[in-house]
Amino acid sequence: MMLSRLPLRVLTLAGALALTACDSDDGGPNQPSFDAEIITHFADDVVVPTYQELATRLDALDVAVNALVAQPTAARLTAAQDAWFAARTPWEQSEGFLFGPVDSYGYDPALDSWPVNRSDLDAVLASSDAFTPQYVGSLQETQKGFHTVEYLLFGEGRTKKVEDFNQRQFDYLKAISSELKGIGAALAKAWTQSVEGRPPYRDVLAGAGQQGNSAYPSVESAAQELVGGMINILDEVANGKIADPYDAKDPELVESQFAYNSLSDFANNLRSVENVYLGRMPGATPRGRTLSDLVKSEKPEVDTRVRQELTAAIEALGRIPEPFRSSISDPNAADEIEAAQEAIRKLQATIETDIKPFTSR
Repeated sequence: MMLSRLPLRVLTLAGALALTACDSDDGGPNQPSFDAEIITHFADDVVVPTYQELATRLDALDVAVNALVAQPTAARLTAAQDAWFAARTPWEQSEGFLFGPVDSYGYDPALDSWPVNRSDLDAVLASSDAFTPQYVGSLQETQKGFHTVEYLLFGEGRTKKVEDFNQRQFDYLKAISSELKGIGAALAKAWTQSVEGRPPYRDVLAGAGQQGNSAYPSVESAAQELVGGMINILDEVANGKIADPYDAKDPELVESQFAYNSLSDFANNLRSVENVYLGRMPGATPRGRTLSDLVKSEKPEVDTRVRQELTAAIEALGRIPEPFRSSISDPNAADEIEAAQEAIRKLQATIETDIKPFTSR
């Protein structure tokens, strides 16, 4: 696939949890098993509300786009741009748990593939094809989604003005914004309602270890999914989203390059890890037992270290100058970019070495 964000998500998550207790890290009769309550509260307090917020904000983006097309003004363009920024936050904060319907239904690449295929996009805009839902649905993922909306709303270097739009661009913007809204709604629905005869995915995940649960035959398999998602996104940010454009000095490989939102995206990816670990949305109070609680109860020094490394990694990203597409070629920004990568890799190593073992005992 093109540089859409999928290749690094290849961690295989499987295993079986012995629900009996053990008394040492290598397994003995008194060590507690992984607490199934953690999985339930993760689903209810992190995943479901994140996707519901995404659906709400994609709906607001579509409303703002339609208002802009109906009456093109500078203020309405700014409102649509602001709505795009707002929708990016819950999406990027969901990337620590890109499993379930977002993967099986292909919603991830449909929402967020990049780079934008500008040559084919220009051909579509130059054609006389009607932008029906069926036509738009047949197009490549790199011709629509978040980043094509971004390109149309912001232009190169955030220079787009309302007078720069033509009617075909407006029509296409409406069409792909509507598709984004539909995908967001479908993703949220798949976690809370039955779809195509399948149970809500919230019930599948929260029911890990129950008889007949082929997706998660054990609590451990769900716990591994949870921790594996954290590891995968940290790997992707440090060694994909940052490393690929930085090593190649190629701004075309930078995610969210048109809106100058790259570093915010990366920071929200790290916040997705924080949300998973702390078992709550930003600013909220956990309503049940969390992964952090489990680690803290047995190895408080590890819990402290994870929290400190999360903070350090987010702060390190904040020291890189935006726009990231320019910083990758600026020798004066090299130390900050590499320090952020190192901070993220350090956190990833801690989760792999000290947190992952909690899921397989």
